[in-house]
Amino acid sequence: MEFSIKSGSPEKQRSACVVVGVFEPRKLSAPGEVIDKAAQQYLADLLRRGDMEGKAGTALLLHNVPGTLADRVLLVGLGKEKEFHEKEYRQAITTAVRTLNETGGFDGTIYLTELSVKKRDIGWRVRQAVIVALETLYRFDQLKSKKDEVRRPLRKLTFSVTRRGELAAAESAMGEGYAIAEGQKLMKDLANLPGNYCTPTYLAEQAQALAKEHNLAVEVLDRADMEKLGMNTLLSVAQGSHQPPKFIVLRHRGAGKDVKPIVLVGKGITFDTGGISLKPGLEMDEMKYDMSGAASVLGTLKAAAMMQLPLNIVGLIPTTENMPGGGATKPGDVITSMSGQTVEILNTDAEGRLILCDALTYAERFEPDCVVDVATLTGACVVALGNVATGLTANNESLARELLDAGQNAYDRAWQLPLWDDYQEQLKSPFADVANIGGRMAGTITAACFLARFAQKYNWAHLDIAGTAYRGGEKKGSTGRPVPLLTHFLMGRAATAKQQAKKPRSKKKA
Repeated sequence: MEFSIKSGSPEKQRSACVVVGVFEPRKLSAPGEVIDKAAQQYLADLLRRGDMEGKAGTALLLHNVPGTLADRVLLVGLGKEKEFHEKEYRQAITTAVRTLNETGGFDGTIYLTELSVKKRDIGWRVRQAVIVALETLYRFDQLKSKKDEVRRPLRKLTFSVTRRGELAAAESAMGEGYAIAEGQKLMKDLANLPGNYCTPTYLAEQAQALAKEHNLAVEVLDRADMEKLGMNTLLSVAQGSHQPPKFIVLRHRGAGKDVKPIVLVGKGITFDTGGISLKPGLEMDEMKYDMSGAASVLGTLKAAAMMQLPLNIVGLIPTTENMPGGGATKPGDVITSMSGQTVEILNTDAEGRLILCDALTYAERFEPDCVVDVATLTGACVVALGNVATGLTANNESLARELLDAGQNAYDRAWQLPLWDDYQEQLKSPFADVANIGGRMAGTITAACFLARFAQKYNWAHLDIAGTAYRGGEKKGSTGRPVPLLTHFLMGRAATAKQQAKKPRSKKKA
């Protein structure tokens, strides 16, 4: 897909289709009014006759509209003008792109980016338009012998800005949106692959390919390397699987050597049966998505590399399967983690925290500015927040606020849960330093409290994406979240770094 930015009057666009919006009830947006004037009230007459009300999610395709140079004009319903916010804007872009892709025209010029969205500038609107457009067109059909081909697929989209002075900001945002969408695509492609394709070894190979493509440094640790490091909790999860575990280290070096890195840690359970604590068979196929944290870290690093963010970023991915077997870890086993803390395994299905805790200890060697781990960690988070918000916990309020703000800016929202010491009581064990589960109550919080014990030497945040990383049922598939949230977080850090670099250094007194 090719994207471009343009400033110009809609009726003068030579395009396969020009897209304008209609508010409820039957009110043309400003670009629609311009076309209507050129067409001598042609659009207004259609709306007056009831051809379209302007309800959100609706569309009306018109051919050979008088006074225009485009082959078609697409009217997209926007809903009520007073209620037109981020969600409605994204829905309008989705409707427009989906309809354009079905028209048989190769290109479209979208004037929805000129619409006013409260507290959102042209950069936000264009960035979101690119992301939503590529999300709408995304298909995962690599494993189908017969693919559902679009007769004449959409190849080019042009987004309009009201003033020429907005072109530079819009073009910059377009590049950012494309990078984020490409990162999401990588995450989706990896997460949608079944477990017999996407093994720990395959994930490591994809990390190496990503490093080669974007000039990242990469290292892959094997079982022997992990044994030397004492990553016993990670290895305990791998004991029942025939697939060898891997520990992936990726580095984006966009700043000086003396600049502390941001470390992203992604849970990479490529298939989770629950181990000896076997999961129910219903919907177990969706456990191929248990490596979504790992996939999101790879996707975020790709986006950061494409944007050439002036940051040092480290991606850590502990990856293995969690399978039952003669050698599998048993409930009641006590394991010594890389940190030296001992863990009583009460439930082998609480395995994500076991591979993450060793990764969090490994992160100490980078002397990080901050660490953010990402994991489909608890079903309790789905119960608490559904499929709308990612669960967030942190040992540093400033870092938590950064991530929450990034989620709002990305429209990839998170909600903060407490990390109070009171919850640590649930993790007490009579036989080890800590148990790997804390009972039924507050499961998302106690899982984060477990991880917090291994992240005391730096600023740390945890994103539980169990409810947001993928959809189940008939519409099963990866959502690409939280790549937008993480990338906006990094973009914010990069913007701060640039501002600090521009500040004049104070002269020392002699």
